[in-house]
Amino acid sequence: MDTQIPRIAGAPISWGVCEVPDWGYQLTPERVLKEMREVGLAATEFGPEGFLPGEPAAMAQVLAHHDLRAVGGFTPLLLHVPGHDPLPEVDTLLESYAASGADVLVLSAVTGQDGYDSRPELDADGWKLLLSNLDRLTALAAERGVQAVLHPHVGTMVENGEEVQRVLEHSAIALCLDTGHLLIGGTDPAELTRQAPERIAHTHMKDVDATLAAKVQSGRLSYTDAVRDGMYRPLGAGDVDVQAIVSHLGARGYDGWYVLEQDTILTEEPAGKGPVDDVWSSAEYLRSVLRDAH
Repeated sequence: MDTQIPRIAGAPISWGVCEVPDWGYQLTPERVLKEMREVGLAATEFGPEGFLPGEPAAMAQVLAHHDLRAVGGFTPLLLHVPGHDPLPEVDTLLESYAASGADVLVLSAVTGQDGYDSRPELDADGWKLLLSNLDRLTALAAERGVQAVLHPHVGTMVENGEEVQRVLEHSAIALCLDTGHLLIGGTDPAELTRQAPERIAHTHMKDVDATLAAKVQSGRLSYTDAVRDGMYRPLGAGDVDVQAIVSHLGARGYDGWYVLEQDTILTEEPAGKGPVDDVWSSAEYLRSVLRDAH
């Protein structure tokens, strides 16, 4: 890979592989990882539990077979429930990080419900506990040489602009800039990148059809139905200002991963090339933007 181009990784959900029950048809790890390498990606996020082998040596062997690194992965956690301590679970998870060389722990503050179509409101005590847990997890990960980041995500406890700002102001955790979830949640990802580039340590690069996103914001369409209808677009084909985001990050000296992540739902085994076509489009577009920025 051209050493002048920053690190580009893949995420299994671009192939429809997701932790949500009944999300859709699940492609095999063999196919997904093979196609990641065909696109020229350098690494993969872990994907949902069971996508990669849980035993660290076996995981390392699978990744080596496909000439891929492990970035880390999306870890949904309950962070706002009294009496529930998320640290032991993450402490165990970080053992596999050490074995695979992964260095980014992507956290999301889930509601405790399945899926991302609804969420409760947090009170002051709930927020205090959530923010405290974020700082505890950041410190725990740092002890292992891992960067913890919070992923604002539709249908979680940190979704909209006010909630993102609350985390920035009252927690030390860095952010995963998910360009799609931020936009759907009402935050302009390019503006957030301009305002707080120093807090961004990881990116999930996706593009969004803003018309469908507005229907999710207003409650006219569920998040899952919008994904099924193609709300996520290949980079350059939607309404996210990818060029501005890359420019703001580059000006700050961002050296983290750019993870191509276009949430997809498959109804069956693809007859043709399938999701890899969109990943190819996104990869080529991002490489072009990164070259121009350098």
